[in-house]
Amino acid sequence: MNYKDKRLAVLGCGKSGIAASRLAIDKGADVNLFDTGFSDDLVSKVDALSEEGIKVYIGDEGICQDPATYELVVISPGISLDWEIVKPFREAGITIISEIEFAYAFCESEIVGVTGTNGKTTTVELIGKILEGCGRTVAVGGNHGRPFADIISEDKEYSTIVLEISSFQLEAINQFCPHIAVWTNFASDHLDRYPSIEEYKNAKMQIFVNQSNEDWAIVNGHDRIEGLKAKTVTFSAYDELNDYWLNGTKIKNLDRELIDQSLTKLRGLHNAENLMAAIAVARIHGYESNEILDSILDYIPPSHRCELVWESNGVQFINDSKATNLHAVASALNSFKDEKIILIAGGKNKGIPYSEIKKTVKRNVSSVVLFGENKFQVEEEWKSETDCHLSNDIDEAVELALKLVGNSGVVLFSPGTSSFDMFNGYEERGNAFKDSVMKYSPKK
Repeated sequence: MNYKDKRLAVLGCGKSGIAASRLAIDKGADVNLFDTGFSDDLVSKVDALSEEGIKVYIGDEGICQDPATYELVVISPGISLDWEIVKPFREAGITIISEIEFAYAFCESEIVGVTGTNGKTTTVELIGKILEGCGRTVAVGGNHGRPFADIISEDKEYSTIVLEISSFQLEAINQFCPHIAVWTNFASDHLDRYPSIEEYKNAKMQIFVNQSNEDWAIVNGHDRIEGLKAKTVTFSAYDELNDYWLNGTKIKNLDRELIDQSLTKLRGLHNAENLMAAIAVARIHGYESNEILDSILDYIPPSHRCELVWESNGVQFINDSKATNLHAVASALNSFKDEKIILIAGGKNKGIPYSEIKKTVKRNVSSVVLFGENKFQVEEEWKSETDCHLSNDIDEAVELALKLVGNSGVVLFSPGTSSFDMFNGYEERGNAFKDSVMKYSPKK
């Protein structure tokens, strides 16, 4: 589409909104950026973006008063389609698309899109590292890292763009179609955004909707995704009746052994599945096991995902602050199921029933230390399954966990919910845990 002199509205002044605005300016559009927030940071952005030709309206001015004068609206992933900032455009019948849909219109590279409840970032990084190590020119971005629109704005050609894609980004697509779509796994999450788990899943399923039989879908066999038009490849660390499966630490494709996970720095069954998905992408491109392994031998997974913080005299402290849902907690517990586990959990009360994983907790956990806004709820749901203790903050939780773990075992910090009751994000929460571990661990 030719956007020269077209009037575009962009909603949301975060990374994605700014990247979409800059791309639209590059294409000759008249861009107005709206955000109902108001802060010193936003005020500083207004001046900087104005110099680039982007008109910015924030706070009370963030609700558009003349929506019918716009030809297109680009919405940021942090903004829901039913929010007040979107309402004027919906009532005026203006087309609303996501940032990834907007950027896709200008993309000439192959796209590998990765969605799922957990494991997206690790899988995207693995795919990028493997493809680059095998000689392709690769850009990695999306929901984590650089926005898609930012990559497209570069004056550079890539053979493959690997994108991490959230359900929020998939809510407003029309043509967006990855040549290879990866579905890492699915579990209950984001029910503060979606009225039901079915609607959350339907949003994620949009990643497949425009694919044809010339495309590929790589899906977790546990989730039984059906009715796909693309060529389908399945993987699972728990069931050998899949194209990629796990035999001990050996990843196999049907009967062929490909890679020994123990040769990498990726620990746990959840990372075995992330690795399988990445290997499947590489195999579609024709790369062999030795090329794949050579590309990832030095790969270190992102922080806050089953990250070893401290180990001494048979005791390990694991930071899994990125576990913002119960599926992630269960995956972490299964990764250490042969160890004595002291679990530190709790955080923002999102109304999620922790009873969903009580059998896994009963089977794997020696004691639980709870903290955060939902600690009393979780105690009530788990107290019949395991030994529960309450704490007021992370420092207290770590100190108590040290006493409970004794001379050997794993202290696993895997909250199972978001951090916004006490922190600004899972990274800040994870760093607070690591600081507490280093404060108390030398006393052991």
